[in-house]
Amino acid sequence: MKKTVFILLFLLSALVAKAQFEQGKWIVNPSVTGLNLSYSSSEKTYFGVNGQAGVFLVDNAALMVSLGGDWNTKLDHYLVGVGGRYYFDSVGVYLGAGLNMNHYVYKEWDSTDYALGLEAGYAFFITRTVTIEPAVYYNLSFKDSDWSKIGLKVGFGFYF
Repeated sequence: MKKTVFILLFLLSALVAKAQFEQGKWIVNPSVTGLNLSYSSSEKTYFGVNGQAGVFLVDNAALMVSLGGDWNTKLDHYLVGVGGRYYFDSVGVYLGAGLNMNHYVYKEWDSTDYALGLEAGYAFFITRTVTIEPAVYYNLSFKDSDWSKIGLKVGFGFYF
């Protein structure tokens, strides 16, 4: 019985998801819900926030923009990026890629770096327009491999 209910919920989620990944739809991931945990050799482990917004230019493919930042006693980090996401079929699994500009401020020193961002995640619909989106990501720094970063993030998505 539990298997049957799970399969029915999964299929219903897939049907609802298909309607949200169509051309002309919008996606918003507000920064207050985009907590992430990551690791890089220069920053060690930290918690941060990130916000994304995008529009589906064609079915299953969205153009995304990102803003983010985190501030702690040692280092301030700001992020601006542009990229895309592709959703496979209507199940909510997606792959994303983009170019990020990172600006780091440490006491009297600051630096700007560009990175290739890659992510893989799942948009699990909890309502017709709201998702929980766990993802794993990797940012490959073009300037210094110490600034490359791998991490996990969980956020909420709003599709309209």
